[in-house]
Amino acid sequence: MDTSAHALPLHRAIVAVDIEGSTTRTNPARAQLRTVLFDLLDEAFLAGGISRKHRDAFVDRGDGALCLVRPVDQAPKPVLLATVVPTLGTLLGKHAESRPELAFRLRVAVHAGEVHYDSRGPYGEDVDIACRFVDAPEVRRRLRSTTAPLALVVSQELHRSVVRHGYPGIDHDAFTQVVTVKVGTQRVRGWLYTPEAGQGGEGISA
Repeated sequence: MDTSAHALPLHRAIVAVDIEGSTTRTNPARAQLRTVLFDLLDEAFLAGGISRKHRDAFVDRGDGALCLVRPVDQAPKPVLLATVVPTLGTLLGKHAESRPELAFRLRVAVHAGEVHYDSRGPYGEDVDIACRFVDAPEVRRRLRSTTAPLALVVSQELHRSVVRHGYPGIDHDAFTQVVTVKVGTQRVRGWLYTPEAGQGGEGISA
């Protein structure tokens, strides 16, 4: 068995995002949306103090992106939920106001786990879990039922290690609805952000 360093996984916080209804857009419109998406993601991560030296280059998913954050002191996982995701929601709202013809909303999944790399990019079970969550029917339904700029789901691991502790900026009471996805033979549980159930009663701001 190959146990050399390059064959072993590396721990990453994983943020997967997907544009709602992208298949209804023309190809030129999709090209514009992709440019805006990556710009907004970069701005949101920088707002949380997570610069490019603390994360991998964003991975293109066609109508979305995969963002992998390295485990460094400058990029603690609570910042993703307390700052990065809310900032992304705010930026989406501002973009919708300034460019309504190119307005779009996002499904967002946040997870953390072990990631492998090869010449084609990152892969592994934990990457699959994040991607399954962002495409989960419950998350799609949540976004359709709200006027918020994004719908958020976090994995059981993130809920246990971050959300339930109620770190500043994170309303643990707002993560209520259980989302279950199948990855191989496993059923993996996550938690959907339902702000009306939280202490503040408000969604991610636009």
